Amino acid sequence: MTPAPAAPASAAARPAQLTVLDLTATSIDLTRQICDMESVSGNETALADAIVAALAGLDHLEIIRDGDTVVARTNLGRAQRVVIAGHIDTVPLNDNLPTRYETIDGTEYLWGRGTVDMKAGVAVQLKLAAELTDPGVDVTWMWYDHEEVSDDLNGLGRLARNRPDLFAGDFAILGEPTRSQVEGGCNGNLRVEIRTFGLRSHSARSWVGENAIHKAAPILNILAGYEAREVEVEGLVYREGLNAVGITGGVAGNIIPDECMVHVNYRFAPSRSGDEAVAHLRELFAGYDLTVVDRAEGARPGLDAPLAREFLAAVGGVATPKYGWTDVARFSALGVPAVNYGPGDPLKAHADDERVAVAEITACEKGLRDWLSASVR
Repeated sequence: MTPAPAAPASAAARPAQLTVLDLTATSIDLTRQICDMESVSGNETALADAIVAALAGLDHLEIIRDGDTVVARTNLGRAQRVVIAGHIDTVPLNDNLPTRYETIDGTEYLWGRGTVDMKAGVAVQLKLAAELTDPGVDVTWMWYDHEEVSDDLNGLGRLARNRPDLFAGDFAILGEPTRSQVEGGCNGNLRVEIRTFGLRSHSARSWVGENAIHKAAPILNILAGYEAREVEVEGLVYREGLNAVGITGGVAGNIIPDECMVHVNYRFAPSRSGDEAVAHLRELFAGYDLTVVDRAEGARPGLDAPLAREFLAAVGGVATPKYGWTDVARFSALGVPAVNYGPGDPLKAHADDERVAVAEITACEKGLRDWLSASVR
């Protein structure tokens, strides 16, 4: 008697099929391949697997993996080394995958989650990592996980703790969206909670209580009247910002509140350290209960390094400041000057209509390719 054929394995039991990335495709098509692989923070494993598989067998690259962070580096004995990094995760989807092409006012875009922040930059980096077998400098490529979530999960931070030796370099480039122009350094970021306290009472007899929300009025007046600085740092002018980003208080509709909290965000120029930024807010809000809940150091422009000046001249010769905080600060903290450079308008990062101009992808690829392909330095 012929035995009955075995039942097919359930979908859950089957191994996941590895997506194959075609690194011979154009950087535009490669962007689309990568973007159509959903990799919201926490779900980067499939893309990390695909990156490792695509680079496997390339003799000029040493591949290292730390969780879902992938490092590929040349070891050609060059006199200088450049680190080029990009994150592979995105913010959550909102009906913006799969990707599609669209033309607006004569400009062709690739539309979809991750196209700007920052898979177009990752696609350019992957293509160049595979094709540039004899660059003028040694290159360490880094593609890391968990950039869009809390700092303690950041793959680049984890890699710096586990393998600080991999960050050795004379200059670093982070593929943050900059419209394929150079943006130097970044502002620091500080968040604090400022509290006022009162005394609860029935609202019908409010005179026996003390209203903590009313006591927050001077805090709001300070914020409303604050004139944020514009600070020149190594030739770039950084705009600061001090704003209330939240306020909480109240117990019930018939109770005078005994506590109120104003959540304040301070974006400070890289001329100030995090400690100096905290001291500034403590002075500004003297007499109030102030608690620091998040602090990230800024990064100076990094444009005084010889390789940085050479890179800037090669891709356009003009740099602007990065107002938001980015992971260039991690390189700066390790003593490696770093800039932001990648395709995409940062105003479209995280937007529901996130889209990158395809011309910016090719411009970024050309800029990096021409510079990295220059004669041995």
